[in-house]
Amino acid sequence: MNPNVPDIGQLKELGLPAPVSYAPQTWGWWVLLAVLVLAALLIGVRRYRQWRRDQYRREALVRLAQLRERSDDLNALRELPELLKRVALSMPASTSVAALSEEDWQRFLQQHSKKPLPADFSQQLAQLAYAPDDILRALPAPQRLALFDTCQHWVERHHVAA
Repeated sequence: MNPNVPDIGQLKELGLPAPVSYAPQTWGWWVLLAVLVLAALLIGVRRYRQWRRDQYRREALVRLAQLRERSDDLNALRELPELLKRVALSMPASTSVAALSEEDWQRFLQQHSKKPLPADFSQQLAQLAYAPDDILRALPAPQRLALFDTCQHWVERHHVAA
């Protein structure tokens, strides 16, 4: 046998390094971890409260989708103004919405909308609520769908002062 060739018996096992803890070694990391956990907790609580506060909005959107499916039904059209009024009454910190009508109702809807509403939107809603059935039957389908779209946009995106 050649003396320069290493033999397997000459191999030695290497020692393992000392175990290293994954815990932070200084107090600053613990403070940072506490701040991050607290921030995540506060964000979670805030989002939960916002989710709970917007429950009326989600319920109104579900009802609006049900009404849209029956857009040819006069009862569905007649329920639109009532639905918008209920949404306005359900808004946190809404002030005496129940008594609003005509220009005041239009102004309220416009103030809480993020995009301009039709100038005669409150009159259209009043027509849906109080006009005879013949007039509502005469409304063209595009105008009905436009009313549903406007109502849906207002319910989805109306501004609520926190």
